[in-house]
Amino acid sequence: MKSKLLAKILKYLIYACALVPLVIFSQYISPFHFGKVVVFRSLIEIMLALYILLAWSDRSYRPKTDKIFWALLGFVVAFTVTSLASVNTFQSFWGTLERMGGLWSFWHYFVFYVILVSVLRTKEDWIKLLKITTVVGVLSALYGFGQRTNIEWFIGGGGRVRIFGTIGNAALFAGYQILNVFISLILALSVKDKIQRNLFFIATGIMTLAVFMTAVRGSILGISVGFVIFAFLYFSYTHSRQAKNVFVGLVTLIALFVLGALAFQNSSVVTNSPYLTRVTDFSLSNRTVETRVWAWQAGLKGWSESPKTILLGWGPENFNIPFSKYFNPQFFKGPGSETLFDRAHNMFVEVLVTMGLVGLLTYISIFVVALMALWKLRHDSEKRIFSMGLIALVVAYIIHNAFIFDTSANFIVFFTVLGLTSFLTREQYQERVSSVNDLSTSQWLVAVLLLVSAIVLIYKTNILQSKANYTSTRGIVAGFNNDFNSAVSFYKKSISYNVPGKYEERNKLAQYLLDYSASEKAKSPSVIEVYKYAIEEEKKNATENNLDYIPELYLSRLNIILGKDDPASPYNDEALLHSQKALTYSETFVRTYYEIAQGYLNKKDYVNAREAFEKAIDLSPTVGLSYWYLGAIYIQEGNTQRGLELIDDAIKYGYQLGESEYLNLANAYVKSGDLEHLVTIYEGLVRLEPTKVQYLASLAVVYSRLGRIDEAVASARLAVKIDPSFEADARAFVQSLGRVW
Repeated sequence: MKSKLLAKILKYLIYACALVPLVIFSQYISPFHFGKVVVFRSLIEIMLALYILLAWSDRSYRPKTDKIFWALLGFVVAFTVTSLASVNTFQSFWGTLERMGGLWSFWHYFVFYVILVSVLRTKEDWIKLLKITTVVGVLSALYGFGQRTNIEWFIGGGGRVRIFGTIGNAALFAGYQILNVFISLILALSVKDKIQRNLFFIATGIMTLAVFMTAVRGSILGISVGFVIFAFLYFSYTHSRQAKNVFVGLVTLIALFVLGALAFQNSSVVTNSPYLTRVTDFSLSNRTVETRVWAWQAGLKGWSESPKTILLGWGPENFNIPFSKYFNPQFFKGPGSETLFDRAHNMFVEVLVTMGLVGLLTYISIFVVALMALWKLRHDSEKRIFSMGLIALVVAYIIHNAFIFDTSANFIVFFTVLGLTSFLTREQYQERVSSVNDLSTSQWLVAVLLLVSAIVLIYKTNILQSKANYTSTRGIVAGFNNDFNSAVSFYKKSISYNVPGKYEERNKLAQYLLDYSASEKAKSPSVIEVYKYAIEEEKKNATENNLDYIPELYLSRLNIILGKDDPASPYNDEALLHSQKALTYSETFVRTYYEIAQGYLNKKDYVNAREAFEKAIDLSPTVGLSYWYLGAIYIQEGNTQRGLELIDDAIKYGYQLGESEYLNLANAYVKSGDLEHLVTIYEGLVRLEPTKVQYLASLAVVYSRLGRIDEAVASARLAVKIDPSFEADARAFVQSLGRVW
């Protein structure tokens, strides 16, 4: 085998990497990220084996070092050092199943860069890669457009307002498309063929539209600034009248949009459109903006905690730890609230908090070095378009990254851009004949060894993790189908692989059991044994993930379920032990106080349960659920008046009652003789269950006792209209009120 053949194989594998953003593993946890990363890592591991052989047999293919290389290497080294110093080295190394980040994956992106700049040696090689990247971007955009339709086979369809393409998240998709937009624009202005030029302009328009259809304000700002910069640079160096008009038009359009948004923000045109409502909302009190700022504040408090965290951070992939430690209780608004940020939603804050000053300075150096290199190319007539386009791209991407974080698809394209920048700053490689054309016997032996090692590595780190992930989703499917035994079997098998992702897989089992606890079969001895198994697995999560409150809360809740029927059960004490430990990790996490209260309620210790709910109210005083729970305790203790006052507060703060809760309150108001509130309760029940005539009948009776005769008669007649068999009773009731039926 000759070195040129190895180089050719590597080129095709590089082009295959450009297709990775289209990969979706629909039957897996994290379908939009997991599949991309395991496919990409597998490709890189094969490519590395071939590249080592190529570089050995032909010195001209060995890594080319320049400022971009050293900046990237510096960041990778910082990534490595901070991972070793991490509060959770395992998570820093492997990342999470949801994001598929971590040091292991990031080294693959760096190897990808090294192979890129070493193997792609001509402008034609790079143009081909950019064309493939653009086509993939367009396909992802078209897939996103389909999500605005009701075509069922488009994942995430149903006419959604915000699209996410093949990336799975609107903001991440926007960042991916920003990169592709400027690559396509560069190609449109640099290719000579008119048909290709027009096609690339169309591609630029398609992907720009995709960015705007995500409704991600930071990304829209980024791409808008990028276009302005590109138009300004293009006009400055070409003196093109058309470029000047575009520049002036863009600035004018942006100004008109901002002024229009401020002037018509409350108009019916805007308020009736979810899209316009979102993109014209510049308020700092916007819920999304508030939560981002709170997350950044929590992270920065964690970063400034000690000299170690200032210098080295908490460790990559561990933003959740300082976020939880300095959790802002305003995040919690009740069930369904977003209360866990595993990312800062700002790459610069993310890197600072998780990798300290060491990480942030090396991260920023990548952008600085790239921009400086591109700026120097602006006078080169052959490379000017690339210089202008890539400068605009980098600036747009910096702005975008100030509001979100990177993921696999973005990294692949951005590292491609860095490789292209490196190529542009050097003279084109001169093809030279290698001194060794054919592989020697020893090189063949090494080749076999490297390829076998790559296959083993792929199996151990990608295939096994894929099998565990897929098995876990079979458990989820079985659970949806009410097949408890199959679900548990799948979850256990998934956990038994003992591969990265086991943290999430254990939590999936725990969550399934929490949901299953309402089943009548949950008390059977065989099911109880499964709960005990899940507890032992969650204990491993708690041990392996120091300072993480989530396993502790799962342990608390699982023990609460086992101890709920026996106040003297040791499970209740165990539940309190774990919830109190969770509290040491996050003193302001409101939901932990609910678990503490439930543990005390199991023990019939109402005093301590009340204190826990009162603390929850102190932390977040506008959450109706907290008042509801506290009110229920007072009623249970016999202090009905105080309990009902608290329940009034719960309703005032937006707590939505269910049918059983309405009925419990009705009984309490009957006992207290509070007819005014009783009317409110039965009116609520009628709204909730409008076809149940018994609620209308009860409402009619309460109306009559309050002297609201007309309303009593109307309710009785409505009940008969729904159920004619009720007519005799209704007639007698109405006549008893002195009215004619």
